[in-house]
Amino acid sequence: MKKIITIVGARPQFIKAATLSRQFQLIGIDEKIIHTGQHFDANMSDVFFEEMEIPKPAYQLDIHGVSHGAMTGRMLEGIEKILMTEQPDGVLVYGDTNSTLAGALAAAKLHIPVIHVEAGLRSFNMKMPEEINRILTDRISNVLFCPTDTAVNNLKREGFENMPVQIIKNGDVMQDAAIYYAAKAEQKSNILNRISFPEFVLATIHRQENTDSPENLHNIITGLNEINRQIPVVIPLHPRTRNILAQLNIVPEFKLIEPVGYFDMIMLLKSCKLVITDSGGVQKEAFFFGKHCITLREQTEWVELVENGFNILTGSDSVKLKTAFEVFDTKQSDFSIDLYGKGLAAEKAAKEILSL
Repeated sequence: MKKIITIVGARPQFIKAATLSRQFQLIGIDEKIIHTGQHFDANMSDVFFEEMEIPKPAYQLDIHGVSHGAMTGRMLEGIEKILMTEQPDGVLVYGDTNSTLAGALAAAKLHIPVIHVEAGLRSFNMKMPEEINRILTDRISNVLFCPTDTAVNNLKREGFENMPVQIIKNGDVMQDAAIYYAAKAEQKSNILNRISFPEFVLATIHRQENTDSPENLHNIITGLNEINRQIPVVIPLHPRTRNILAQLNIVPEFKLIEPVGYFDMIMLLKSCKLVITDSGGVQKEAFFFGKHCITLREQTEWVELVENGFNILTGSDSVKLKTAFEVFDTKQSDFSIDLYGKGLAAEKAAKEILSL
């Protein structure tokens, strides 16, 4: 039986990995999961794994709360020891975190094939640590599973067609997850009981370029306050960002709620009128649930959403934010277009991995 080691370090990666784990079980691939601990998450209890039907990690490295260099180095050391013991047929990594890069490096140096899911994504902003991680991971991977045509074309432009790698467009596993968990969210979540508005805009802010810049944060909150005067805005906000707002004496006029879990987030996405976010994942999830999205960034990896009119980039500019809101307030779009694989991405990837 083929043995795969999957390396994850944050809750979104577990959700992505769950889509392939289900397929591995169906087709007979032995999988063991390493959790690096990169994002310490108190919500990732036993209940989280049971409700999400995610296999529990075989290994916990518990590495978090240190600098990028220290974190990646300690992960590299810990993962290498496990790989030397397990001797897997391949190492599977997701996305663009430090855990992704550390896992890929450890495997490549041991000559174990590296499989990268969400390969080929580019923001073309080298100030983002995620951009560095994804470029380096792609370069040392053997199998590159790309979610979109844009991702495939990025790799071709960088010369990957001339390298001994496989480039496979399989779709986006996050659409698989959204479809799979949507029905469960109806049963598990009661978040809408806490939202008293029949119609609302859902917003999220978490990127350091926004939360750690007083100017950017002030402009975003100003824009959201203006939109809130037309339609209620609801934002799950991390306590750290709340504290920054208080320190800067920035007063949100909209509804703040505590950070939410995945099931609650699905229900908010399904029920809102519009999404405003600086999250890459939430941009796609808005599309999955048929909602337009305003992105509080200057670039996006998901350019097809912009090109097809589902997404508008505004950065932190409050005027652009308000203008984008006015555009989407009345716009109708056809969300049935197939941009991300229609929920079959994990099945296609698992079959390819079995044949490697």
